[in-house]
Amino acid sequence: MEFDELRHRMAGGEPYLASDPSLRPYRKRCESLLDRFNATALADQPARDAILPELLGAVGAGVRVVPRFLCEFGFFIEIGERSRINFDAVLLDCAPIVIGSDVRMGPRCQLYTADHPHGAALRHGMWESAKPIRIEDGVWLGGGVTVLPGVTIGADAVVGAGSVVTGDLPANAVAVGNPARVVRLVDQDAERAS
Repeated sequence: MEFDELRHRMAGGEPYLASDPSLRPYRKRCESLLDRFNATALADQPARDAILPELLGAVGAGVRVVPRFLCEFGFFIEIGERSRINFDAVLLDCAPIVIGSDVRMGPRCQLYTADHPHGAALRHGMWESAKPIRIEDGVWLGGGVTVLPGVTIGADAVVGAGSVVTGDLPANAVAVGNPARVVRLVDQDAERAS
């Protein structure tokens, strides 16, 4: 299968073969860039700033990503201005992952776009599908948060450490647990006034 067609299938949630040979060069490219990125000294933000635009699909001004950072392809990931991704993040980007501006992700956050069939025969055959993840502006993900395929987290939401987000969360939500449940909505105007 041609890569452009395969990429379109992946982004659109259609089944594809994870073992398709046309994906190999893009995984290898990503691995090489990740090796360079993760080998930088923690104090060497300028070196990481030079690698990120080559690795990812889009990177806004003032983005900071701390090693160790892992992804599968890189080109499906977009990060908005001033966003911060802490240690040991895993962004499994088999479909688009769009992270807005001013997002904060604690250590060991995991965003998984890939999904696998429930039937063992298809899984063993290396079939999978993927659904995009969207993290809107101003979201804060506590340490160890896991976000599953197809999820959108609304602007300014807060997700408590260790939570597993299995479905969309509205803007201004505070959500915790496994699966993450909204425990309250924050009135942004009231918070600014206090």
